[in-house]
Amino acid sequence: MTPTDKRALRRAVRGEIAKLSPEERNSFSARIFDRIEHLPEVAEASVIALFASLPDEPQIAKCIEHLALTKRVVLPRIEGDEMEFYDISEGLRKGAFGIMEPIATMPIAPSAIDVMIVPGVAFTHEGARLGRGKGFYDKYLSHKDFRAYTIGVCYPCQIVDNIPTEKHDKTLDRVENGERS
Repeated sequence: MTPTDKRALRRAVRGEIAKLSPEERNSFSARIFDRIEHLPEVAEASVIALFASLPDEPQIAKCIEHLALTKRVVLPRIEGDEMEFYDISEGLRKGAFGIMEPIATMPIAPSAIDVMIVPGVAFTHEGARLGRGKGFYDKYLSHKDFRAYTIGVCYPCQIVDNIPTEKHDKTLDRVENGERS
């Protein structure tokens, strides 16, 4: 897939997301995170990596709050062209790209994360992912010590039949899109 094709796919999927009403987004988000919270991988996890949602992503704030009651929750922070994960227990502030980020100063080792919830623009049911184009997650998932169970989250309109992948693209273990079972 050429960069032009990826841009076109991103544009098309974003157009579909824009058609969702706030009620639909909230309903899908609630179902996505209800399912995630009941997965055995999440129940057994000590450390869960989440993300601070952008407006066009499934809304995750309630999930962060709920999981933080019983798990160590870490969120990403962009530093230059790298992404690291930090504990949220010290608080959050608005950071790169206007995204809420942890204020903690010590990153968590990639090997310490048990489950990672991954955003994206488009996914296949098989776990292929098209991100926003900066490669932050693909780089992190490629870390030699990274071993977490990975779950992509998206709205149903973000599921596509095919995302041609490149060598550096990482396939996720599971994708949750909030569709009714």
